Amino acid sequence: MGLVPDAPQAVGAASALPPAGSRVALLAPLTGPNADVAQGIVNAAKLGLGAQAAASLDVLDTGGTPQGAAAAAQKAIADGAGLILGPLTGPEAAAVAPITQPAHVDVLAFTSDPAQARPGVWTLGITPAQQVHALIQAASAEGHGQFAGLLPETPLGMAMSDALQREASAGGAAPSIQTYSAGSFSSMNGALRSLSDYASRRGPIDAQIKQLRTAHTAAGRQQAARLERQGVPPAPFTALLVAESAAGLGELSSLLPYYDVNPGPVLILGPGLWAGNPGAIAAAGFSGALYAAPDPAAATAFVSSYSAAYGGPPSPLDALAFDAAAIARVTTANGHIDPAALTNPQGFSGADGVLALQPDGSVKRGLAVFRVQSGGAEIAQPAPTSLATPGS
Repeated sequence: MGLVPDAPQAVGAASALPPAGSRVALLAPLTGPNADVAQGIVNAAKLGLGAQAAASLDVLDTGGTPQGAAAAAQKAIADGAGLILGPLTGPEAAAVAPITQPAHVDVLAFTSDPAQARPGVWTLGITPAQQVHALIQAASAEGHGQFAGLLPETPLGMAMSDALQREASAGGAAPSIQTYSAGSFSSMNGALRSLSDYASRRGPIDAQIKQLRTAHTAAGRQQAARLERQGVPPAPFTALLVAESAAGLGELSSLLPYYDVNPGPVLILGPGLWAGNPGAIAAAGFSGALYAAPDPAAATAFVSSYSAAYGGPPSPLDALAFDAAAIARVTTANGHIDPAALTNPQGFSGADGVLALQPDGSVKRGLAVFRVQSGGAEIAQPAPTSLATPGS
């Protein structure tokens, strides 16, 4: 089993310089704080390369530190590496890039930190931008075209904010975004009140109720009571992106109806972290909300092959290592790595679905979009089978 390109020939990156060497190296945290995941990474990489190529894979220890990753990259290049798989984390990838770029050695890193993406360094981890891209498409398809974001000032929240700004702007929209201090109910409350424009929506109604009551008439009191029961005008958006996934969900759930931001008319969009327990997300009050993540069905063949080879199931991280190694295998011809083939616009069929490496170091992924239900989740938008079409 392996990763197979969707097109028989690689296209693009015609000006890519040849790598310094022809070997494939894997930078893994064999020791250090992340050593517990190293064996799975190594196993998956060998599976992706295939038995013949796996025998010559250079596995180098990073120790789980930027300094160790830099030293490992230097050794890999000195030993003839033309392509490096890993390292694991964003700081390690940042330390490796200044070494690999001058040597024209490409890197397929496992981090999801978009800040580390650059020409010649691809971040294979599933990013907030990939999730937001899929969510915007799904929400638009369901008729929700006015986007807003209520996001905590965390790395995830700010990454989703940036992605929402870019995605919506590319479609000609101008999303409203409010951020708040993570873990602060009062900050979340103030941000949602401002984002929902509650004062302007509720203010005229309250003023009218006050005027009717000051008349001190039975008719006035009856009309004031009717106005109190009357809903306020809808929020100035039809889709709301949030990034809470724990205790903050309960607080957010209580605030939304208070400010008449009602799930249904307003489609709630959340992070891929919700895939871990969508039933709990529904129980928190977000049944019907959407999140984007890989379709587990796409990984069936990889999970089966890994389990058969190593006696147990792989982790999501192992899928990244498998994809990186399999990309290395299918972009190697006659013992030499073809750097142009890496950016084949048709992409590759990976363990978690299709993916395509972009010239700037970013990665497009074909994620499915799921709808939260009390019993789990159901697919609202299937993952694409190709990324070649515009907007995919």
